[in-house]
Amino acid sequence: MPEPWEGLFGALRQDAGKCVTIGQLGQSLDGRIATLSGHSHYISGSEGLAHLHRLRAVVDAVVVGANTVRLDDPQLTVRHVDGPNPVRVVIDPRRTLPATARAFAADGISRIVITRADAPLAAGEDVETIVLPETGGLFAPAAILEALAARGLRRVLIEGGAQTVSHFLAAGCLDRLHIVVAPVILGSGIPGLVLPAIARMNEALRVPMHIRALGDEVLFDCDLSTQRSGKTFQ
Repeated sequence: MPEPWEGLFGALRQDAGKCVTIGQLGQSLDGRIATLSGHSHYISGSEGLAHLHRLRAVVDAVVVGANTVRLDDPQLTVRHVDGPNPVRVVIDPRRTLPATARAFAADGISRIVITRADAPLAAGEDVETIVLPETGGLFAPAAILEALAARGLRRVLIEGGAQTVSHFLAAGCLDRLHIVVAPVILGSGIPGLVLPAIARMNEALRVPMHIRALGDEVLFDCDLSTQRSGKTFQ
């Protein structure tokens, strides 16, 4: 993988034993990832989509929430670039998603559902289930990453949606955050990140960042490693 991608993905590719978690969002100039109806195909252009697929190709697992599967029905495979497909992980606390969702397709790649103990079985019998406790209706991001690391999935992409990426960011469970901004203005819609409110600007999260052009889109590569909560599962 030639430059400039080595600078972006080198840590993911070179140290397979280290736990590394990266979040990814594609959004508009005004910070929206979808219209109010949830339509998002496609805010990102061809270069932004290729970047997302490069990320998928260098991680062990890709994680999405149930609402992303419900709205977008993503395949979560590598198609726009060459590379292996990651394990597909869906956070579905109440197991409301149908077995026909493309994320559960029986294509030889492992699939995992993260759910709670009393949820009904819905996905196919060959889809692994991880049961975790809830706190306030949510799973702790650190508990999700610990469960995946125990299965050898140590390089993890948190792909969506906005609520899932925001939850991992707020919990201090991201090492990197890639935000790809497309040259489009929606004027309304679903925001990319929603974090706990702050009262003063000195409380804002400020992180080292590199900016890279992806055709007519812009990648903001944010280094969150110094903000990362302790990783007891390494």
